[in-house]
Amino acid sequence: MKKIIFACALLAATATHAADRIKIGFISTLSGPSSALGIDIRDGFNLALKHAGGKFGGLATEIISADDQQSPDVGKQATERMLKKEKADILTGIVFSNVMLAVAPSIFQANTIYISPNTGPSELAGEKCNPLFFNVAFQNEDLHGAMGKHMTDKGYKNVLVLAPNYPGGKDSIAGFKRHYKGTIASEIWTKLGQLDYAAEIAQVRAAKPDAMYIFLPGGMGINFIKQYNQSGLNKEVPLFMSGFSADEDTIRATGDSLVGLYNSSHWNKDIDNAQNKRFVADFQKEYGRLPTLYAAQGYDAGSLVDAAVREVKGNIEDKESFRKALRAANFKSLRGAFKFNTNQFPFQTVYLRQTVKEADGKVGNKIIAPIWQNQGDAYAVQCKMK
Repeated sequence: MKKIIFACALLAATATHAADRIKIGFISTLSGPSSALGIDIRDGFNLALKHAGGKFGGLATEIISADDQQSPDVGKQATERMLKKEKADILTGIVFSNVMLAVAPSIFQANTIYISPNTGPSELAGEKCNPLFFNVAFQNEDLHGAMGKHMTDKGYKNVLVLAPNYPGGKDSIAGFKRHYKGTIASEIWTKLGQLDYAAEIAQVRAAKPDAMYIFLPGGMGINFIKQYNQSGLNKEVPLFMSGFSADEDTIRATGDSLVGLYNSSHWNKDIDNAQNKRFVADFQKEYGRLPTLYAAQGYDAGSLVDAAVREVKGNIEDKESFRKALRAANFKSLRGAFKFNTNQFPFQTVYLRQTVKEADGKVGNKIIAPIWQNQGDAYAVQCKMK
């Protein structure tokens, strides 16, 4: 009898079975001035699920959403619920680095995979990289470093930089400074979520830089650009930014205020491949608006999950095989060719975009040229992950 019991136990321990469902915990900023970012990520992720027939990798898929309210404390509460009560197989959705860094220890301790559709803190790209953390979007420095290079190439000698004082803001300016070879006239740090920039605009006017670079996503960028133009300073100090401050969400709110300005982005609606064309058309049909880079990142996150679940034939409970399937990234990214670096952040092509009046009279971005191609981030060399 003991031999029979032992044989049965061994069979139970070694057999692999495909799961009958996958549960995904989606935690994001879904309220407040920056809610457009989380909503776009959510809508892009849901469109990827729809394109997968409502089942990622053929598994019945349940998505449970929670609003982190752009708060690390609220994010931690939501994460605990997803891990302990909901027992989610995967977590995703977070917009801001301060929330991500607050919840990451709990996620890793629970041996749960996290797929970032946006934030890419330097800590998680370098020495604190983790086999459970994947980022399909960017390392926080990527887009800013590209614009630093572009502004150097264009001969700007004295640039003032402005960003919110939180980990993502710190990374953004570090990235800009890493590749900008001129003089930094001044660094202005604001509160995360700040909407009134009268004092900061006065500082810019007094500093008289050759140009200005900003990282202000969501409602922050919308308000700053409006106030900058109203002050007339836009006629004196050229304004440059990453795509986070010049995307469709900002265009909808500022309109002509952005026309003629340059920004850096790893995605645009005019990237010429079949999956991107389908995504842009179907997103507009589904939600009644053009997608942003956030929506594109949400879609890529969903597409990665779909491909990896399919590759392991639904056996997501074999965590190591599932992780290897995610790392292989055998999916069609909206950006074209996609490959993870050793730290599980993407090799990145970043484009110079200009905001223009399009043929239909609407304002939109068009790609001018790549600033750099297939570039790894600066922190991958610090990652010792095998």
